[in-house]
Amino acid sequence: MKKLTIKQERLGPIFGGHPWIFSGAIRQLPEGLIIGEPVEILTDRGDFLASGYFNSYSQLAVRLWSYQADEKIDQTFFATRIKQAQTLRTQYLDLTKTNAFRLVNSESDFLPGLIVDQYDKYLVVQFHTKGIEAWRELIIKALIKTIKPQGIYERSDVANRKWEDLGEINQLLFGEIPEEVEIKENGFKFLVDLKGGQKTGFFLDQRDKRLALMKYCQNKTVLNACSYTGGFSVYALAGGAKRVVNVDASQTALAIAKKNLVLNKFKVNSADFVTIDIKKYLTEVNQGNFDLIILDPPAFIKDHHKKAEGLKGYRHLNETAMRLLPNEGILVSCSCSAHVNLEEWRFLLTDSAARAGVSLQILEVFTHGLDHQQLSAFIEGEYLKVVIGRVIKR
Repeated sequence: MKKLTIKQERLGPIFGGHPWIFSGAIRQLPEGLIIGEPVEILTDRGDFLASGYFNSYSQLAVRLWSYQADEKIDQTFFATRIKQAQTLRTQYLDLTKTNAFRLVNSESDFLPGLIVDQYDKYLVVQFHTKGIEAWRELIIKALIKTIKPQGIYERSDVANRKWEDLGEINQLLFGEIPEEVEIKENGFKFLVDLKGGQKTGFFLDQRDKRLALMKYCQNKTVLNACSYTGGFSVYALAGGAKRVVNVDASQTALAIAKKNLVLNKFKVNSADFVTIDIKKYLTEVNQGNFDLIILDPPAFIKDHHKKAEGLKGYRHLNETAMRLLPNEGILVSCSCSAHVNLEEWRFLLTDSAARAGVSLQILEVFTHGLDHQQLSAFIEGEYLKVVIGRVIKR
């Protein structure tokens, strides 16, 4: 295994547990390193610090996956990591009510660049980096041996693969995958399109937020903006909502949303399904009087160069929603943009409220869920922010 020496003044982040090493921290990068190749990280004195894989000759040089000296990188290594990740989920999730969750969360499960989501007996994998993709064969074998799924599907169609000069991949890797998979979440049932749905098919990271929503829905008229396949809508109706309006730009997603209502024994006529962009709906089409609005749009900020533009879009959306809500109306406002932190999100909501001429009382704040856990040092892994607030008219 190749050995890389870290400059004395750049040891802090490694001691702190940050999983990335930048090229400027390394004394000398030898020529001929192969992307994905295991490397050991040493101090100037030759003391072992960590190991990882060589990522590239660009700024981000190494991604760390071990703090154990002489750990052999083979199928057993990946199987052990996967088993450790599985144990965390099975220990704390109620598997009698939930059988869909993030099984491997990249850096935070010490497998940087790898995402694995489990949907009952099926797995969806994403390889985000060239380095982890180099270990594809061993990882798939380890998943088959450890999890014993009926099928594994690859959804390596995420935007950040472009930064790694990787193309999009959407393919079956093992077994079989149905056109729609039925899952359980907190006792509710949902149909999921693993092959063509957003992300890996379902927004698993909103599980706890959907459950929290229920207590606010009794006798409420609810707008589920960017509703996708109706996850929040099922919980709203279960919480006693008298009506839910689902708005999404995807007719395919709304078709599944209708099925999900029926699957949970709700009548389709207890909800409306509107295929339209949410901005247009709120400003041109909306004629409803909503007591509760859920804003869960896609990431408006895909890279930091477009942050100002994205913030403007978020601000307009939240301001419009606050104007529509009555006094003491409930707003559930979400952002999955990693380029906006929680403090910035709170400031944006405050600004939006001021523009709408209201005050916003923050009732609950959520970030990642249990199965999307994060290393404390890995701030770059933060992305999800959900604020449940009450609008007070001035």
